[in-house]
Amino acid sequence: MYRSHTCGELRASHIGVEVVLSGWVQKVRKMGALTFIDLRDRYGITQLTLDESKRPELLNTSLGREFVLQAKGNVIERSSKNAHLATGDIEIEVTELKVLNASITPPFTIEDDTDAGDDLRMKYRYLDLRRAAVRKNIELRYAVNRAAREYLHELGFLDIETPFLIKSTPEGARDFVVPSRMNEGEFYALPQSPQTFKQLLMVSGYDRYYQIVKCFRDEDLRADRQPEFTQIDCEMAFVEQEDILNTFEGMIKHIFKAVKGIDYTDIVPRMTWDEAMRRYGNDKPDIRFGMELQNLKVKREALYAPMANSGFQVFDGAETVLAINVPGCSNYTRKQTDELIEWVKRPQIGMGGMAFVKVGTDGTFKSSFDKFFDAAALEALAKQCGAQADDLILILAGTEEKTRKAISELRLEMGNRLGLRKSDHFQLLWVMDFPLFEYAEEENRWVARHHPFTSPKPDHIQRMIENSPVITDPANYLNHPYADIKANAYDMVLNGNEIGGGSIRIFQKDLQQKMFAALGMSEEEANHKFGFLLGAFEYGAPPHGGIAFGFDRLCALLGGSETIRDFIAFPKNNSGRDVMLDAPSSIDDKQLNELGIRLQPKA
Repeated sequence: MYRSHTCGELRASHIGVEVVLSGWVQKVRKMGALTFIDLRDRYGITQLTLDESKRPELLNTSLGREFVLQAKGNVIERSSKNAHLATGDIEIEVTELKVLNASITPPFTIEDDTDAGDDLRMKYRYLDLRRAAVRKNIELRYAVNRAAREYLHELGFLDIETPFLIKSTPEGARDFVVPSRMNEGEFYALPQSPQTFKQLLMVSGYDRYYQIVKCFRDEDLRADRQPEFTQIDCEMAFVEQEDILNTFEGMIKHIFKAVKGIDYTDIVPRMTWDEAMRRYGNDKPDIRFGMELQNLKVKREALYAPMANSGFQVFDGAETVLAINVPGCSNYTRKQTDELIEWVKRPQIGMGGMAFVKVGTDGTFKSSFDKFFDAAALEALAKQCGAQADDLILILAGTEEKTRKAISELRLEMGNRLGLRKSDHFQLLWVMDFPLFEYAEEENRWVARHHPFTSPKPDHIQRMIENSPVITDPANYLNHPYADIKANAYDMVLNGNEIGGGSIRIFQKDLQQKMFAALGMSEEEANHKFGFLLGAFEYGAPPHGGIAFGFDRLCALLGGSETIRDFIAFPKNNSGRDVMLDAPSSIDDKQLNELGIRLQPKA
């Protein structure tokens, strides 16, 4: 028997019991004839006490950090209790000690506050996973997984596996491709999602499907992206949008309760995509705080007057002028406003500068463009922004898309600086009615905003059927009938992060063919890529829809983190490399020959 109890299990009620513990040495402390060892396993830490005066034979072997020990002894009351440890009321008076395995000195300290950078931690991930902070993240991930499965099981969903070796249909993100030895010159792809398979399961009559599944995308990485990631993938038949929203709103609330102990009883607000873009500048707004966008060039009777031909070319010559009102910040110093100006000039934001208006506590106004606006004009501008005494108005001007994106990022930055985006405050939101299509200017054609299987809103289907997708006047593509077609799609947003997205699907062959044609696919190409799905739709496909949740991102948000890497046991770095395995790596000539592959430099 290697252990009778774990290192996090023993309490004062165990005093007098003989136990056997096994684990790793966290720390060794010598105090005269006494040696204290903190022994650690997955469950916690227990202090071992070795008394050289009583048992000198126990100290014949040197001990170091991360040695694996087995210790037998009696549970006694700890003389100097540790309130920070669950086992802090007791210690083990060791009678037998055995080194199961020695350890060389670890490359970094295995503590919550480690001295290692990300690259070193990833190289020695098997050591990093021993840290309590990382272990808690992995335990949280398991808790989310379990809670989702429990909820879906109770509602009659079946967990059905779908293939990982599929056909490549390169739209959107790049596929990872896998050569086939048995079919020389041909390739599988790893799935970006099980989208078509879950639709086929609906055709097959399995009306409630889910899968917690790996997906793969060969795309540039950032803190919340990995080349392989996990989805809670779900689909239902004979449902409308309302059924999907209610079912999976319930699932997230169940996860909150099971994992965080949060009884989320608030009604989850709903917002159209148009409203989200107008009020917040992006389609996944953080609505935990205000600072909504104000369009200063939209005519609103007398309120528009300050912006009309002011003589300030930064405003007059701009396609749009957008502002946010930051409450209680009129006391910002020149240094602070200069810092914000430099912040918006960063390449990631890309603006040429920023204007501002301070509304004093005494009702006076001070702006960075005073010589163009008198006090009355500034007062009207402040009124348009809903500013009160002691507020700070921040203004960006430029082209529509760039300026809207920039001021949306500025709003989030101010929310962070003012402590309005606390990770322990959770706010859900549904964003709905996305555009079905986006215009690809370089190709002069429509592309699917979500994916080609998303159905238009019911009252927009006829518009799609009756009109041609051909764009004859690229300069006026917004006037094309397809530009305003809305998708029967919905995203769930948590604290300004998209955690789930889905749609009601197309289930009629004719409409699906029309969708493929709208995306520029010939009938031959559509049949080559998706003939299996079009064929299935001829055999009584039911109405269906679903949603997929970003499992890694959901775990990170519940764990109070902005990065998903610490919630994945063996993640890749920002270059898509596994630095522990040193992957990806080259393969030898024998393997290449078996696959019929010859490597050559990129053109």
